[in-house]
Amino acid sequence: MSKERLVGMLIFPRLTQLDMTGPYEVLARLPNTKVQLVAHTLDPVKTDRGMMIVPTVTYADCPQLDVVMVPGGPGQQDLMEDAVVLEFLQRQARGAKYVTSVCTGSLVLGAAGLLKGKRATCHWAAIEHLGALGAMPVSERVVIDGNIVTGAGVASGIDFALALAGMLEGEEVARQIQLQIEYDPAPPFNSGSPKTAAPELVAVLRGRGAALNEQRREVVRRVGKKLGVAQSP
Repeated sequence: MSKERLVGMLIFPRLTQLDMTGPYEVLARLPNTKVQLVAHTLDPVKTDRGMMIVPTVTYADCPQLDVVMVPGGPGQQDLMEDAVVLEFLQRQARGAKYVTSVCTGSLVLGAAGLLKGKRATCHWAAIEHLGALGAMPVSERVVIDGNIVTGAGVASGIDFALALAGMLEGEEVARQIQLQIEYDPAPPFNSGSPKTAAPELVAVLRGRGAALNEQRREVVRRVGKKLGVAQSP
C-alpha cells in the first residue's frame, strides 16, 4: 500500500466550524487518508458558536503534510500575526502537494506570504482584503492556482473539498463521496450569495459585520506592510 496521505486542518479559538467540518467530512472519506487537526496545544478549542473541537496534533509535533488547510472565522485574524502559525504554514508549504483554505482562512495564507501573485478567493464580506496581501481576488466558489486551492465562504468548503478530492483521487472517487454524503444542494431561498440576495439583505449583513471587517482591515494593513505589499491610498 502506498504511503498514507496526511491532511492537516488548522483549528483555533473562534473558528467557524463548518469551514473545517464540511471539508473534513469529504476528505476523511478519501482512501488511505488521515486528517489531523492542528493547534498550538491539544486542549479543546472553542469555535465562534460555542462548539468544542479537540486537536489531534500540535504545530510542533505535526509531520510534513500532503495537504494543509486553513479554515476561517472571526479568530483567523489572530493567526495572521502569530509567528508560530505563519512559520508552520511556510514550512509546510515547501513540502505539501496542496496549500489550501476555506473562507477567511485565505487571509492567513496571505499573511504567510503564500498568495503573492496568486489567484484566490475568500468569504464575500472579506475578499476585498486579499489584494492588500499580494493576492489577486477572484469572486468564485473555488479557485485553483497551481497548488493553491481556496474556497469561498463557509458552506463553499464542501464544494472546495469535492474539487480537491477529484484532484487527489480522481473524479470517480469524488463523485462517490458526493453521493455518500448526499450533497445535492436545493436551498429554500436564493440568497446564499451577494450576487443573488436582495441588496437590502446584503446591506444588513455588511452592517452587522462592519466592526469585525474594520478589525480585519487594520490587521491586513499591518501584515501587508510587513510583506512589502504596496498599500492602497
